[in-house]
Amino acid sequence: MYERTKKLISHYLDEGVFPGASFAFIRGESIEETTIGAAQIFPVREKLTAALLFDVASLTKVICTTTVVLQLVEEKKLCIDETLKKYYPFFQDGRLTIRHLLTHTSDINTFIPNRDQLSQKELIEAYIRIQSGEKLGKESKYTDAGTILLGFMLEELLGKPVIEIFKERVLLPLQMMNSCFLPDDPFKTVPTEDHPVRGLIRGQVHDPKAFVLAEHSGNAGLFTNLEDLEKFVSMYLNRGVYNGKRMLKEETILELLQDHSFVENHKRSLGWDLKWSREQTPYLFHTGYTGTFILMDILKKEAFIFLSNRVHPSDRREEYIAKRDQLLQLYLEEKDS
Repeated sequence: MYERTKKLISHYLDEGVFPGASFAFIRGESIEETTIGAAQIFPVREKLTAALLFDVASLTKVICTTTVVLQLVEEKKLCIDETLKKYYPFFQDGRLTIRHLLTHTSDINTFIPNRDQLSQKELIEAYIRIQSGEKLGKESKYTDAGTILLGFMLEELLGKPVIEIFKERVLLPLQMMNSCFLPDDPFKTVPTEDHPVRGLIRGQVHDPKAFVLAEHSGNAGLFTNLEDLEKFVSMYLNRGVYNGKRMLKEETILELLQDHSFVENHKRSLGWDLKWSREQTPYLFHTGYTGTFILMDILKKEAFIFLSNRVHPSDRREEYIAKRDQLLQLYLEEKDS
């Protein structure tokens, strides 16, 4: 299955684009898994195994935050086009809606002076004060701030730290028993960057905002592996059902295949990015900064899950993004052929 794509991944491994990768192709009921390379190459080399947990970075946004928001919409506890302030009164900008945050059309000015030196309380207070700009609802521009704010909103609505909400509403129902936040054993995880201040990051979230926000972070922080992500993806491919239990309504899943941003520069779904086949079939897509992505063809029940720790031991983002985009293009060519 997807021999040319697998060959390119192996080539990237040999080139040092990432030290190791764990990936899966799903086609209907068939799943093909591969784990290759190293979990760590600094300070000593360590083999990558399928059981190790990756910091999946912004995949947290769609696996957890988006899924819970969609559940609450179905339960009539949220309305997409109501303001964030209605559900989270502490937030100061009364113009931002849930749709703006989910589609990255909020035009938020995310600059926070000395952000990484702030305490958790100070950082939360800083996010409460941020403001949208003149392009609110007119342009899509990716930002972590949207799901950080949505995480605060979920805590206000449900009365507990957002990572507890994610465990109860996503991880446990999907039997993602390997997955966790704030790991208690760093050696069950794959290392990320050798950071100039934090040293070799292992067992701690790579994202600096999520690192400070910890149990209150809705933008990153999930540690998981291929086995558990296959369960999440299976739920989406089966249009909201996992192991006989409905997590989301079928119409909710199918509605995600439409543009929900209503802007011209970059059409997005709710939480998810969109890609299209040559025949303009819509796919759901999302990446994680650390070197991860999920691409799903809901209509044909096909998916590509990719996990790497490309930031280990150093972050060469532009080089990786170019290679990742080539990999995705080759996969789509093989898929459509």
